[in-house]
Amino acid sequence: MTDEQLKWKTLSSEYLFKDTWLTARKDRCERADGKIIDPYYVFEFPEWVTAFAVTEDDKILMVKQYRHALGEVGIELPGGCVDETDATFEDAIRRELLEETGFAFESVHALGRTSANPSTNSNLMHMFVATGGKKIQGQNLDDNEEIEVLEYSFEELFQLLDEKRIVQAMHITTIFYALRYLDKLNFKP
Repeated sequence: MTDEQLKWKTLSSEYLFKDTWLTARKDRCERADGKIIDPYYVFEFPEWVTAFAVTEDDKILMVKQYRHALGEVGIELPGGCVDETDATFEDAIRRELLEETGFAFESVHALGRTSANPSTNSNLMHMFVATGGKKIQGQNLDDNEEIEVLEYSFEELFQLLDEKRIVQAMHITTIFYALRYLDKLNFKP
């Protein structure tokens, strides 16, 4: 089958809930073979950005914060939602890095995109690697944010990964692509 033959046609959509951070809708869809799928629930979120951020002295910036849905404090990469004021995804990650860590970066390279769950979530997270970071200001956090900035060596990061201390799957994906881009992965045959 071609990609077009696999795509569904949306016959109708009904919004069930709309708020700043969550929008839920119920779709009625038709497959290419004529089968009707009703209801199909979709969660709409803003686009996200995250970065594997490396300082000019080769430290990896991570953030520690409470995540209420899990009820846990976690270690993650810096990042967040793309704002309407961001002209590009790169602008968004540069803004998020500055707000959350106070660091500005010489270089930002796009690594691609990933989805938390493409069967239910409509958005993507855009992954970056940022290098040459230099602290230029204090944090400028949103009202609901309490973020501790952590600095790790590459060796310490690998220890965190070995200990399974990073649970945010999309951030682990970003870490993988960044380590690959930076030629820090050594696969053994």
